[in-house]
Amino acid sequence: MAQDLWQYLTPSCRQQGKCFNFSHLQVSEGDKESPIMTFATDSFKPDLTERLARARADLRMGVPIVVCDGNAAGLVCAAEVLTAERLASLVGMNPVLAITNHRATTLKVAAYDGDLARVILPKDADIAWVQAMADPADDLRSPMKGPFKTARDGSAMVHRAGIALTKASRLLPACIVIALKDGPAFAVQHDLTRVDAQTALNTALSPLDPVISAKLPLDVSEAGRLHIFRPEDGGEEHYAVEIGTPDRAAPVLTRLHSACFTGLLGSLKCDCGPQLRGAMAQMGAEGAGVLLYLNQEGRGIGLANKMRAYSLQDQGFDTVEANHRLGFADDERDFRIGAEILRKLGFSQVRLLTNNPTKVAKLESSGLTVTERVPLKVGENRHNAAYLATKAAKSGHLL
Repeated sequence: MAQDLWQYLTPSCRQQGKCFNFSHLQVSEGDKESPIMTFATDSFKPDLTERLARARADLRMGVPIVVCDGNAAGLVCAAEVLTAERLASLVGMNPVLAITNHRATTLKVAAYDGDLARVILPKDADIAWVQAMADPADDLRSPMKGPFKTARDGSAMVHRAGIALTKASRLLPACIVIALKDGPAFAVQHDLTRVDAQTALNTALSPLDPVISAKLPLDVSEAGRLHIFRPEDGGEEHYAVEIGTPDRAAPVLTRLHSACFTGLLGSLKCDCGPQLRGAMAQMGAEGAGVLLYLNQEGRGIGLANKMRAYSLQDQGFDTVEANHRLGFADDERDFRIGAEILRKLGFSQVRLLTNNPTKVAKLESSGLTVTERVPLKVGENRHNAAYLATKAAKSGHLL
């Protein structure tokens, strides 16, 4: 890829460019005042993973992206942060609102695509209509009235990718999509990020790289060490707290703990805080253990959506029902992250501190050996009794 970089170089670099060959550039004299520098490899161009990270950031800011699927393409706008001005610019372009099957069930919308529904926007739909369709906050107070017209022909891959990206951006899983004749050209014309639908829907675990570890004396054990792991896809970092000096050849007492900011504050609505403290205390008492703190707040939906779920619980819905009304599955977490961190730390066998059989199954399916499930029953109170009962009845927790 040839580029005239002369205008971007400092005077000293320009002088060097006239006299020397750069190891990573091929310099052609041409016009002696402005030689053309051709990169042997296009090292500045973002790869697919970097484009996805850029797309997630754009969606969170309310900037549309272009999603391509073969010859099909669509402009994707996150419904939660869509502005009235951008919505007005889509009038006459046949916009469609893509929502998950869970949200569709709440709204009594036909989900012909199975996992999602493509709702055709009425001609008089405004920004309030779009946001009310995406956000269940006022479902009881001002229920949306149908009938709703939904698309059932053609591919829904672009819409599916749009929902996946809004989820990954920790936004409500709903997006406005308009079909484009030439997605790549539209992206260039409007300076928008373009991604491939299949890449966005790829569920392969992003590689995790160790960043740093350091000694961290703790009240449960002065022999503590904190490890930081960073995913290559630009996602949130995850942490491993190593207590004592666990034997890598023996099963290690392990807790996979999902981030819970409210639990750190001492919230009584869940048992996360007591579980965190209880797990660390048990590891300290035994002299060794590993606590993984995975940044998957709210069972993987993010803190803002978790607070939306809390608000719905205040209206009488249980924790699973609240997730579904928001458009999420019961649990959006990925426990493969924990398995990968344990492997990188040198562990292959664990004694897992959990009441959740799914965690056991996920670790074992990821190649680790769970030699024992160690119960962790702490923190029940009058504020979270119903929450814990729902986890037992609907999520299979052993409480």
